[in-house]
Amino acid sequence: MRDFWGEFLGTFILVFFGCGSVAVAVLFSSYSGLFQIAAIWGVGVTLAIYSSRSLSCAHLNPAISISFVLARRMWLKKLPIYLIAQFLGAFIAALVLYNIFSASITKFELANNIVRGSSDSIRTAMMFGEYFPNPSSNTIAHVSRFNAFLAEGLGTFLLVVLVFCLTEGCNVGRPDSSLAPLFIGATVSAIISIIAPLTQAGLNPARDFGPRLFALLAGWGNIAIPGPKGGFFSVYILAPILGGTIASLFFTKILQPLMESKDGASRNSGVCCADDK
Repeated sequence: MRDFWGEFLGTFILVFFGCGSVAVAVLFSSYSGLFQIAAIWGVGVTLAIYSSRSLSCAHLNPAISISFVLARRMWLKKLPIYLIAQFLGAFIAALVLYNIFSASITKFELANNIVRGSSDSIRTAMMFGEYFPNPSSNTIAHVSRFNAFLAEGLGTFLLVVLVFCLTEGCNVGRPDSSLAPLFIGATVSAIISIIAPLTQAGLNPARDFGPRLFALLAGWGNIAIPGPKGGFFSVYILAPILGGTIASLFFTKILQPLMESKDGASRNSGVCCADDK
């Protein structure tokens, strides 16, 4: 239960602030640039980690959980609980956001002659799931499925490598660990600032599929799943998992041995979330 509620709470906070910032941008044009949204995502990630890392180590992302299992930082038997909690936390966050903004969404659709479930409704569906190219990008943006797959995979690779570098086990309670969530949040903001014009920078299968599933149930239909160009599974679920897997291998096979040879001892002597106490 500790693992479940930690991942549920953290993922809920992450998606609530992150997708909430997208909703505010779409409905109210409240931001003047991409970095403002990226910064809110970064703050959301930071708060989510601080709120849950003493419970579950704050993975909040299936790509990170899978990469931690591969790196032997977490027992495989814990993975199903982490994944269920992450997807459920993201879904409930989307449900809460929809109920907060439902009247405004309806008014926006009426004002812009958008019929929910039509191809034009991607402009509101993007508050929940992600699409390539980013529907808010200008006409210069041209993103093939390969471009999108590469962007999401590379973005997640960078995120997971930096999570490994910034954390050792969980590093909970160590003096040098208190700022790690801030730097992870900053990493997310930086990646979003580069990749979001292409794919909205999902980097997290739970963050994408949970809200996307809610949008399907809330009337967006095929615009939510599979989306107007399809590829949601390969781009927003498979690519982040593959990117995280490669990052795990890169860290454990190349970077970690170099760190150990420099320090003379393992920098990752503990196994994150391996105990059941």
